[in-house]
Amino acid sequence: MDNLARKNSDGKETLLFDLSQTTVRDMNQFLHHNLDKSNVSNIRIIHPDGAHSIAVGLEVPVNIEIEGHAGYFCAGMNKQANVTIKGNVGWSVAENIMSGMVRVKGYASECAGASGHGGTLIIERDASLRCGISMKGVDIIVGGSVGNFSAFMAQAGHLVVCGDAGDGLGDSIYEAIIYVRGKIKSLGADARIEPLTDEDHKVLAKLLALAGFKHDTKEFKRVASARQLYHWNADANQEY
Repeated sequence: MDNLARKNSDGKETLLFDLSQTTVRDMNQFLHHNLDKSNVSNIRIIHPDGAHSIAVGLEVPVNIEIEGHAGYFCAGMNKQANVTIKGNVGWSVAENIMSGMVRVKGYASECAGASGHGGTLIIERDASLRCGISMKGVDIIVGGSVGNFSAFMAQAGHLVVCGDAGDGLGDSIYEAIIYVRGKIKSLGADARIEPLTDEDHKVLAKLLALAGFKHDTKEFKRVASARQLYHWNADANQEY
């Protein structure tokens, strides 16, 4: 391979991919088919320049650092890997994440963590519309604010918002829980604000510590399902 490898103190290797010299397709080909057979434990990706689909479909416990901004679907379908993006990301970062951790040091565009089944997504700044749409078990912690219709149809997992939330928060939510520190512009259908329980404070404190955010759990509001949409009512005239 033309990519530079460096020995670590543990005998493992750090591999460098320069996307100004290597295509994303070739890099992902190595990650999918050769990484698990190699001695590589850490990967640095430089000059991403907003390229799409960087480090998607990972199934190996490897540490990846992306030095710059990434495009759509970065770290999508992640399993086991820890991915850090030292910049902003486009649509659907960590889409359908299964396990592992993805951390965005900057801002995230729409649909961050969409359909995530597990693992953790941390966004240190703001996330745009539909953050956590259809989440199915992922934990998402946002250091800033989230846009409209975040956690739409969220089925399981936690969305922590340290800033404000836009319109339609938690619309048609199921069993996921949302914690919001700032203002909520409006709640979506069947979402309601509830008192935090002792268990909520424990869960929230753990998630905040994991993300490195130092906020008091007492500053947050809990948003959960009122469970009025679980059974269709033909006489409700679309009003719930």
